[in-house]
Amino acid sequence: MIMSHMNGYVQEASGQAKGHRERAVDCPGEESSLVKSPQSSAHMERIQHYQEELRKRREEDIRGKHDIDPNASLRLKKLSQNPKLGIDNPTFEGKEKAAKDTCSQDPVADLTEFLQALKRAKHCLSDTQSQQDVELIMQLVAKEDFRNAYAIYGAVSQQMNRVSPTSPLTAQAGDLCQEVQKILQSNHQKEVLELKALLTNPHLKALMQAHDGVAGQELPEENLIQYLGETVKLVRLEKSRDTPLGATVRNDMDSVLVSRVVKGGAAEKSGLLSEGDEILEINGISIRGKHVNEVHDLLQQMQGTLTFLLIPSSQIKPAPHRQTVMHVRAYFDYDPSDDPFVPCRELGLSFQKGDILHVISQDDPNWWQAYRDGDEDNQPLAGLVPGKSFQQQRETLKKTITDRSREHQGKLWYPKKSKKQRKKSVSTLNRNIDYDDILTYEEMSLYHQPANRKRPIGLIGPTNSGHDELRRRLLSIEPEKFAVAVPHTTRNSRIHERNGREYNFVSRAAFETDLAAGKFIESGEYEKNLYGTSTDSARHVINSGRICLLCLHTRSLQVLRSSNLKPYVIFIAPPSQERLRTLLAAEGKTPKPEELKEVIEKAREMELNFGHFFDATIVNMDPEQAFHELRRLIDKLDTEPQWVPTSWLC
Repeated sequence: MIMSHMNGYVQEASGQAKGHRERAVDCPGEESSLVKSPQSSAHMERIQHYQEELRKRREEDIRGKHDIDPNASLRLKKLSQNPKLGIDNPTFEGKEKAAKDTCSQDPVADLTEFLQALKRAKHCLSDTQSQQDVELIMQLVAKEDFRNAYAIYGAVSQQMNRVSPTSPLTAQAGDLCQEVQKILQSNHQKEVLELKALLTNPHLKALMQAHDGVAGQELPEENLIQYLGETVKLVRLEKSRDTPLGATVRNDMDSVLVSRVVKGGAAEKSGLLSEGDEILEINGISIRGKHVNEVHDLLQQMQGTLTFLLIPSSQIKPAPHRQTVMHVRAYFDYDPSDDPFVPCRELGLSFQKGDILHVISQDDPNWWQAYRDGDEDNQPLAGLVPGKSFQQQRETLKKTITDRSREHQGKLWYPKKSKKQRKKSVSTLNRNIDYDDILTYEEMSLYHQPANRKRPIGLIGPTNSGHDELRRRLLSIEPEKFAVAVPHTTRNSRIHERNGREYNFVSRAAFETDLAAGKFIESGEYEKNLYGTSTDSARHVINSGRICLLCLHTRSLQVLRSSNLKPYVIFIAPPSQERLRTLLAAEGKTPKPEELKEVIEKAREMELNFGHFFDATIVNMDPEQAFHELRRLIDKLDTEPQWVPTSWLC
């Protein structure tokens, strides 16, 4: 029952009802026959007919022809059929004629006709005051200044009516500004200098950039047409191997809808395809009624320019916002081929624990779009990865099933377990399924360590893995560069020991107070004395400009990461059991087979449970090679920025 609940929940969260499966219409690496599909001449002629009609209408507008065509829209067509409100109505004709008369190209004739109308009106008026008012207007109209002003007004109005673009004239305003700057580069006239200063103004540059961004997304007028009573848009996209389409489609009854626009594809770059658009035709071939697999196969055969006939989505689009890239480190392995809930398996992005992912879209909270770090050039389209909350919920359900299964097995083995004990077990289980305990992703940022503040190096590994020997060798070769943090202890000092050199000698009460305050990276008790390494001691080494070397226990990792020391943790992994026996024999050690096996098993356990804390891993196959690799990793911190948790930089 729990498994069925989990399946139902995840299907709902990922939008994966069986009938709504997505299919990528064009993915890199897919085989393409590169054969152009046969086109329907009837569909193409119909589209070309619409385009020709629209082109003629634009030319008529440019020439200043404002005649109303009742067939230009369905609304005017209906008006023409209405005897009361139609275009054939005398009242409508009179208004249209009056509108044309006001646009006369001869201002002198207009004023003469106006004066004659005023004279006729004056004779019709009976009261003296009204006649005087008309006389004043006639004197004003007869003045030369008024006639000149009216002539200028007519010329400007005529020009404004002629040039009224409904779409941007260009989407390269910024490029034009740069071109003008190059032309004026060698000119030092006063006006030219003022123009150059204006063109280089940051506010104007931003304005041109915004203009080009909007102009690039404006839908050309010829793309809006009437098709079978629907307002549709005509979109042309270029399909190539270098820039795939980058879209997924799904079936909704007989319709084929754009389900997802993938970052990096031609569809996303053009801004012409939107989620929810219904595809009617592709290159004249009807799509309605086809299965998404048929659409996929059809597009596989097409190349070059693709013409889509679409019904725009009726969904209310949110205001456009700038996408910010979020960098995360993955704390689990993911293989989309093993995930039955990934909406489009072809676009699923596989990754391993520790990989850095560049998340470029979280529009779908359940399925992010991302690139693997370093694969941006080889990965033209973004891949789909589980969203953080979605993955946490899936892992929580899996953990719940596993824990309850173990509890059930415990009941079978221990049937006499008391009711109180079972209740306690269940309450413990409920506490264990907190989302915060499920590791999925951690947000990361690039960090370059300052020259005077080196990151501490934490070496960790099971006993006999060689991490202690590597630390001692670094300290012996370059003591001026490397140092260890002076530990604290509650035991009494010996004759040759000095406080602050070998140990920081403190009272037991002071030690326990600092321990309770979380000031110790690691601590322990030996022969009734407490020992520990404090964050203050490590910070003292860092402030001196040297690199602090720490040999860590697994329980110290969380404390060290929660401090502000920004550690770089290197896991020293043992080699195979036989190779480990040889290395230890060279040191004069003769471990038993079970001891060797325990080292290997301990290393696997550490990597499984704490591997997300490791920044690098060195397999100690050969002590000399391991030492050189350790030096290389440490030196790299000075020359290359490293990914660290974003919380460290806040």
